[in-house]
Amino acid sequence: MTRTPSTIPEYLDQLRVALAGADPALIQDALYDAEEYLRSEMAENPGKGEAEVIASVAGSYGAPEEVADIYRDTEVTVNKALRPPPRPPRRSLLGGFFGVIADPRAYAALFYMLLSLATGIFYFTWVVAGASMSAGFAVLIIGIPFVILFFGSVRVLSLVEGRLVEAMLGERMPRRPLYADRGKPWTQRIVDMFTDPRTWPTMLYFLAMLPLGIAYFTLVVTLTAVSLAFVAAPLAVWFFGADAGVSVDGWQILTINDDIVSTSLYPWSLPLLFVVGILMLFATLHLARGIGKLHGLFAKHLLVKSAAY
Repeated sequence: MTRTPSTIPEYLDQLRVALAGADPALIQDALYDAEEYLRSEMAENPGKGEAEVIASVAGSYGAPEEVADIYRDTEVTVNKALRPPPRPPRRSLLGGFFGVIADPRAYAALFYMLLSLATGIFYFTWVVAGASMSAGFAVLIIGIPFVILFFGSVRVLSLVEGRLVEAMLGERMPRRPLYADRGKPWTQRIVDMFTDPRTWPTMLYFLAMLPLGIAYFTLVVTLTAVSLAFVAAPLAVWFFGADAGVSVDGWQILTINDDIVSTSLYPWSLPLLFVVGILMLFATLHLARGIGKLHGLFAKHLLVKSAAY
């Protein structure tokens, strides 16, 4: 039988053990809620000891094992409510390939890849400028509050990015920030921010978002533009009698129209070009969905506090 906790750290340790195997983001949210509730109860009952307060709230808030069960059940309910409608089963390879057009996650991941250029530039600039200014102000009296504000802003941005990742990529991310005990001395809070195992990986993630954002944006724009060009060129020739061509540095190297094609192409190349363009569009959606899944795991690894901490 588990011993009744007498301190807040003991309660949180037992709650962490009771949630073993659950999603790390869920564990972080549960620990934040429990610590915030227990410390607020301590503040409202200054005449009582820590063990007495924890014992008194066991009936209202629940023992660690009970709280863990509630969070697991709530997570299942929320996941069912937020899960997109199931896709109809695809019994063939072609059905699975073309079925991606009905997957909302593919479009959400595509939009995230486009958005990542803007967010990557912002995150990179914020971290580089903030770290540089923090180092520059370190010798001044205003250096300490500036460092506190900078590290606090990094935590806020981490939570914002987590919400974007969960909404667009479908990866469960924390819905609560890491708890900061406001009762500790400010010197200890500064030390905690520097020693927090998620602080530095979060900054690394923000720095990595710039090259990743550039790569994602370039990949999506290039593949989409080429696919649409392959689809639109034959349509322009068939329905509008237009000349479709390819030029390099102003030199026309390929011309296609109704009557004349360059010696390197034949009339059947137009439908082939159209089919290739359609296939590339579907392949782009598959690629975006795959990259979105991988990026969600990457974000979770760097932004979510492990249950082992």
